[in-house]
Amino acid sequence: MDKNLLGYKGVKPVFLIVGFLTLVQSLSILLLAKSLAEVVSALFAGEPLKEQGAKSLLFLLAFLARHASAMLMSRVSYRFAEATGSSMRRQMMDKLFQLGPRLAGDRGTGELVTLVLEGVAKFRTYVELIIPRMVGMAVTPALLLVYIYTQDTSSGVILTLTMPIIIVFMILIGMTARKQMDRQLKSYRTLSNHFVDSLRGLETLKFLGRSRSHSGSIAAVSDRYRSATMRTLRVAFLSSFAMDFFTMLSVASVAVSLGLRLVNEQMTLVTGLTILILAPEYFLPVRLVGADFHATLDGKEAGEAMKSIIDREEAEAKLLNSAGDNAGAGDKAGTLTGDGTGAAASGTGQLRADVFSWKKDSTLVLHQVGVKYEADGIASLAEVNLEFSGNAKIGIIGESGAGKSTLVDILGGFLHPTSGTLEVNGNKVSALTDEEWRKQTAYIPQKPYIFSGTLADNVRFYYPEAAKEAVAGVVAAAGLSKLAASLPHGLDEMIGGGGRSLSGGQEQRVALARALLSSRPIMLLDEPTAHLDIETEYELKETMLPLFEGKLVFLATHRLHWMMDMDLIVVMQQGQAAEVGTHQELIARRGAYYELIQSQLEGIH
Repeated sequence: MDKNLLGYKGVKPVFLIVGFLTLVQSLSILLLAKSLAEVVSALFAGEPLKEQGAKSLLFLLAFLARHASAMLMSRVSYRFAEATGSSMRRQMMDKLFQLGPRLAGDRGTGELVTLVLEGVAKFRTYVELIIPRMVGMAVTPALLLVYIYTQDTSSGVILTLTMPIIIVFMILIGMTARKQMDRQLKSYRTLSNHFVDSLRGLETLKFLGRSRSHSGSIAAVSDRYRSATMRTLRVAFLSSFAMDFFTMLSVASVAVSLGLRLVNEQMTLVTGLTILILAPEYFLPVRLVGADFHATLDGKEAGEAMKSIIDREEAEAKLLNSAGDNAGAGDKAGTLTGDGTGAAASGTGQLRADVFSWKKDSTLVLHQVGVKYEADGIASLAEVNLEFSGNAKIGIIGESGAGKSTLVDILGGFLHPTSGTLEVNGNKVSALTDEEWRKQTAYIPQKPYIFSGTLADNVRFYYPEAAKEAVAGVVAAAGLSKLAASLPHGLDEMIGGGGRSLSGGQEQRVALARALLSSRPIMLLDEPTAHLDIETEYELKETMLPLFEGKLVFLATHRLHWMMDMDLIVVMQQGQAAEVGTHQELIARRGAYYELIQSQLEGIH
């Protein structure tokens, strides 16, 4: 059973209900076996059938009670699985938005899409089956064994000795199946990521005439997944055969022992038949667990993968000065007092909104900020000290791996520093991961995602309730008017998957329109033009620069021609802020920035 299962909300009442129903079902099995054995024994002894009506009715009631209990257990488990699966999907989506694009880059878009769509469905199936199976294995065999001991000690001893053999064998095969499933899941993740990457690059492959040859790569990845799946199925079939074989031997041993004693008149027929009916029922819960273990192992793996993302360490942004202490006191007061709860919570929320609100006179200071992804690894950022104020265009420049994207992740609230502090509007905070700060920022990645929907809906990403007039205004400001006018349905034209495809420059303009519509005072751009040709980039630049006015803009790029238009330039080098200044100041200094220009032969003076 998944160790995380007991930690899900509402699982304990489900276990109690399922436990009670399992007890009812087990007692029904005992009553069913006893009444059936008495009816058969009486008929064998020559008693009239009409005299067995009461016992036959008792058998029928026990039979109905057993299956009614099973149906109720299934329904309770199904409802809990549905609720838990939906909650997991919501938490996954919330976490993906909180962690930002870095997680998608690390884990792969295909894997995350597979987890959110197929993984949740598999996890629901796992939860639905595993709870009644585990409770049944804990309750039913123990209750039946106690009853069998009261009827016949020899049969009880045989069943007691054979059960551990089956369980140990099931554990050994389960460990092997786990290894095979890990390989299968790894192959599936590779297949998912490869498929998504292939779809994204299909247009480029066709343009280069490589689409047909790429089919060989897809076939190779698919074949590895097929092989991993077949190995897992072989282990599953072996496990089912082994459990059925040992169960058959155990029941056969009990039957032989009962038969010999019946022949020697050392046991009554009623007792022998009762034990013989109960013996398969004794092993049934274990067999069901073994069978469902392989059927739901992928769901268990998916649940663990989602849980690892949901529980991914993301330290909460804390206010480190007196304002933060007051906020904490407000939270406690809100928790302890009855009528004051809402007021305290509201006050705390307003305080945090004031702290993280960005205005013309706002300031942001980074004190000794550092980031390490591994305790003994190399720092991605080390002792970064920077200060920004008001509305300005900040260029972040540096070679690949210099720490540009990590710094943008810190500024955008996607990443919590492992060392140092930040100061917003005079208030010291541990990070910018607070929701109030994220409401101030609009993020434009290197390649923005275009959803399958209308052009207007794509622009409304940050502001879904925006009026059509407002959308048309930002579309014009972002330079998309010609595109919208050329579309048969204008702003209501379907774009993205299944709709009209856009060029790289048009996609960036859609992302820019999104940011403008949100009216957020801070914009973060991470290599927004890295995949564009130089002509498209200069054309887009002419549109973007006027729209940066009146905002705090962080632009991380390796294209140096942007720097002449920046108010301040931060030169990143090996995770540190090597230089800070304007373009002219840094040129005159002839330091790291000047060396970058010379190495790229930009010819900027």
